[in-house]
Amino acid sequence: MLCGQIPALEIVQAFNDPLLFLEKRDELDFDLCITDIEMPGIDGLSLARALKGKLVIFVTAYKEHAADAFEIDAIDYLTKPIKLDRLEKAVQKCLTVFEKQTAAPQFLRVNTDKGKSFLYFSNVSMISTAEQDSRDKKVMLSDGKQMLLKNMTFDFLLDSLPADQFCRVNKKDIVALSAVNHYTHSEVILKTATPDISVSLTETYRKEFLQKVASAGLIT
Repeated sequence: MLCGQIPALEIVQAFNDPLLFLEKRDELDFDLCITDIEMPGIDGLSLARALKGKLVIFVTAYKEHAADAFEIDAIDYLTKPIKLDRLEKAVQKCLTVFEKQTAAPQFLRVNTDKGKSFLYFSNVSMISTAEQDSRDKKVMLSDGKQMLLKNMTFDFLLDSLPADQFCRVNKKDIVALSAVNHYTHSEVILKTATPDISVSLTETYRKEFLQKVASAGLIT
């Protein structure tokens, strides 16, 4: 009844048998489980451990289980009788955690010629095939510095980079749309801390590039 009064919650299903819930959990599309601790068949702590990757709020009449609950990363521990405002606070904690879990990553951990590094997407202007070894990729950063990625494919990079922020423009170059100064039918000019860089825009990638710059609101 209380959950139904919280707009952020959608009740998928309610169970009065924890073992039945475990049997059906793979059939249910849910992110949060609100459970008691003292239950027949299996206790709530064991239930929570079985729900790997799911958020859990405990509601119970027993305060002594709180330490165990937080050891298994429970979002909150509410003691009965449950009040609406207290449940709402617990749900807000869940929303904060869930947003962090589902947020798109802002960087990529990579192997470079200097060791392991973090490649922050917002700092990238262009990624090119290295001249000495095509398995490596040269990154031009927005401050003019460079980074050499070791044994990295374009396919992996394109799968890892935010698709709405980066685009391949030819066989050897990926550009950040935020770095585009202007472009023509066959050329893209990038603004960097060093003199502007010109890269070719080939027919294979032209349509996708034009669609992305249009979506990004760049001037044609």
